[in-house]
Amino acid sequence: MTTFPPVPADLFRFTTTDQAELHTAVLRVFGVANERLQTVLTADDVQQRLRTVGWSEQLADDDLQASLAALRGWGLLDAAQHRYGLTKLGEAAYAGVQHATHTLAANGALQTAVLDAIAARLDALAGPLNDHDAFTTLSELEGHLEAFKANTTRFNADLQRILRDDQADLDTFQDVKRTTVTYLRDFIADLDARKHGIREAVVSIDAAELHERARRGAGLVQDEQWAQQRKARWTELRSWFCDNPPRVEELQDVSRKAIVQLLRVLDRISEQRKKPTNTAADFKALAQWFARTETEDEAHELFNAAFGLYSARHAHLAHADGELLPSAEAWENTPPVPVSPQLRATGKQEHIGATGKVRNVDEVRRNRREQAQKEREELEYAWSQIQTDGAIRISTLTNLDHDTFHRLIDLVGRALGSDPDSTGTRSAGTSDGRMQINLRNARGWATMTTQKGTLSGPDYVIDVQSR
Repeated sequence: MTTFPPVPADLFRFTTTDQAELHTAVLRVFGVANERLQTVLTADDVQQRLRTVGWSEQLADDDLQASLAALRGWGLLDAAQHRYGLTKLGEAAYAGVQHATHTLAANGALQTAVLDAIAARLDALAGPLNDHDAFTTLSELEGHLEAFKANTTRFNADLQRILRDDQADLDTFQDVKRTTVTYLRDFIADLDARKHGIREAVVSIDAAELHERARRGAGLVQDEQWAQQRKARWTELRSWFCDNPPRVEELQDVSRKAIVQLLRVLDRISEQRKKPTNTAADFKALAQWFARTETEDEAHELFNAAFGLYSARHAHLAHADGELLPSAEAWENTPPVPVSPQLRATGKQEHIGATGKVRNVDEVRRNRREQAQKEREELEYAWSQIQTDGAIRISTLTNLDHDTFHRLIDLVGRALGSDPDSTGTRSAGTSDGRMQINLRNARGWATMTTQKGTLSGPDYVIDVQSR
């Protein structure tokens, strides 16, 4: 049976009482003092420092003594000669409150700067370092890895909450999701370029030798627990970037799926704005049109157009035996003529034809599967035709079919719409993140011919790669 270290029952008891805010403020006073290497405080010291941690109310001495006694009873404080200090449990409780407050206030982020920091520390560890520098650099690497893990976990939780949130204002909702899509696209592009370099650096380092040098640099003689912790951190680093598959690819998959889902939501919002989704919205819009009419005739014309009340379409109908009715007889004195309900909807008399044949659903499904498979094969072929093994000129591409040509022009258009970097290179990718193009200007003119015509324009140097 798997066991976990027990948490003392009274560790966070102070947060569940009626005086939880006071107990937390008092504990925070001791925690801040402990950070400043002041390990003991008197009751007067606590009273004076409460305002510095955010407690603004006047506190009676009896209430403060009651709080100190309660914290002491739960084992969070010890006392000697009217001087109080944090116990080990008190330090743990303060650390737990700090962590919970930070987590509630923080937002997750996928930061490529942290990946760059991880890569930089790995490059430094791969080079010549003395034992002291090996220890400090390894500690920095583990700190950056921990920050990357925490930010990734928190961002994924925030992202899933965004995907589930459909109660916000539509404008805010749309802006947040569009910004998130752009952010994820940029991160995926940066991550794909960086993960390979980090993987190569991790593989090139002898972890056992590095940990031994770091142990000597830390001044430790033999500390098995420290060594096991370093080994666990390095295993975690390898799981993110070197395992098959690495966890970083799971992050890419989650990001790509989120992009697709967010784009679908944005499309659905756009459709909702184009067309009302219920009868009440239709009638509200119609009422606004009526309010803008200037004359009664315009209102009648709008009414007829909205509800289909045009001139009668049954005037051509006659009785089954018209000879029985005098031609000069007024219509109100003649018997009624049956009118089909279909006449108003379709303009035609009701006609009952033969029952249609039942469609073969299995055949329809099979045709749809075959069509979907064909479309996937065509897409894969198009991407394989576009992908290059390095930088080439567009003018060298020949014998492209029209679909492949169309996808290439779409990628080039995306790149031309982006800002160039310091080298003049423009980069862009597909919506699903599968393909990326790097484009630079080239002197000359390019002419491309497909089955549907010829296109001429400026030549460019392109490099198209799959992600």
